[in-house]
Amino acid sequence: MAKGEPASQPVAAIVLAVGGLYVAQSVIGGITWSGLPAVLRGQGLALDDVGLLSLIALPWALKFLWAPMVERFRLPPVGRNRSGVIVALGGGISIAGLAIVGAIGPSPLAPVLACLTLVAFAAATVDIACDGYAVESLPRAQHGWANAAQVGGAYLGSAIGGGVFLVLVARFGWMHAMWAMALLLVLLGAPFLLRWRASSLSEHRAHVPSLSAALRRPEIRRGLLAAALYVLAQKTALMMLGPFLIDAGLNLATLGILNGVGSMFLGLGAALLGGGLVRVLGARAVLVIALVLQAMALAVFAASDLFAVMPLPVLVAVAVASSSGIMALGFVALYAQFMHWSDPRQGGIDFTLFQSMDALVSMAGGVAAGHAAEHLGYGVFFTAASLIALVTIPAIAMVTGRPARPAPASPNLAPVGENQ
Repeated sequence: MAKGEPASQPVAAIVLAVGGLYVAQSVIGGITWSGLPAVLRGQGLALDDVGLLSLIALPWALKFLWAPMVERFRLPPVGRNRSGVIVALGGGISIAGLAIVGAIGPSPLAPVLACLTLVAFAAATVDIACDGYAVESLPRAQHGWANAAQVGGAYLGSAIGGGVFLVLVARFGWMHAMWAMALLLVLLGAPFLLRWRASSLSEHRAHVPSLSAALRRPEIRRGLLAAALYVLAQKTALMMLGPFLIDAGLNLATLGILNGVGSMFLGLGAALLGGGLVRVLGARAVLVIALVLQAMALAVFAASDLFAVMPLPVLVAVAVASSSGIMALGFVALYAQFMHWSDPRQGGIDFTLFQSMDALVSMAGGVAAGHAAEHLGYGVFFTAASLIALVTIPAIAMVTGRPARPAPASPNLAPVGENQ
């Protein structure tokens, strides 16, 4: 085995293991940012209160603060990696949290927000371990499979959390729907825990992961700016799509089906298309294309509210294309750029920094979106969001246009024992 390369392991087994965790994390996100807003709006909650759900993203925005501690615990100087320990603890907290929320009900809102914030903290910590495990377990040439599992798992999980969950709520009620999601998390986490126990080796590790090492690299600083710009333009308005369609006359069960079908098929298809386009056109071109398409979609929503010119089926089609297809297309390119900028010696920290910026901007933008839509109306809100997407295009093209330096070589990892 060459120095710095992970031990030979079946790629498909690793991708299945980490993919299950990525799906589980996105089930939680789908419930929080797609399913729950629609349920609350269906119960008559004000849009600015719905926007408060964005605060649940706070652990995702701040997880870079404890990522070095998690990575140092996960990768001790000598011994087996402890990825499975982190996944088991974080997964257990997430499962218990969803079960409690199921018992509480969707309202009152305050205890639900508190419980889901704790779940988000646990899921964000698991994500640090999952990203690091994927980087260390796959040779660099196979890292694209981990990225495919991440993006594909995100859309599959969103289809379940934002789609299947709503159908279950409409048919069986809040408690049984939430408990079904908790059980699903158990099933999705099992492959990783089984894989980790079977394949973990004891190793010597020379490199100590650190946040300062990441922030010293210009690629990381450029990536943080790119993440902030792109997320502001692409994601800010999306939390209001569910309430917008509910107010336009769509019922909850139909919205759930559309979210599920859109994420499961259109999202996955667009993710694969985005991967191919990145290889042919490059990440910058795909990011620009996605921003142009998103601006056009937001303009359709604005025109519908201001001039009442769009029938509901057209709005639904554009909404599904925007929240699933266009998003997948763009974020495959953005995550490919993130992976290119990340140092393989501490991928869990570097990638976490990018994701934290994503979550921070999403959180602030979601709260602002709720207030803007409530007090200015959907028409003005979507018009402003469309303009933001357009004016961001030159900036994102400039930030992502410069080639990144090659990432430093992976650290030397010396096995010292089998399955100790």
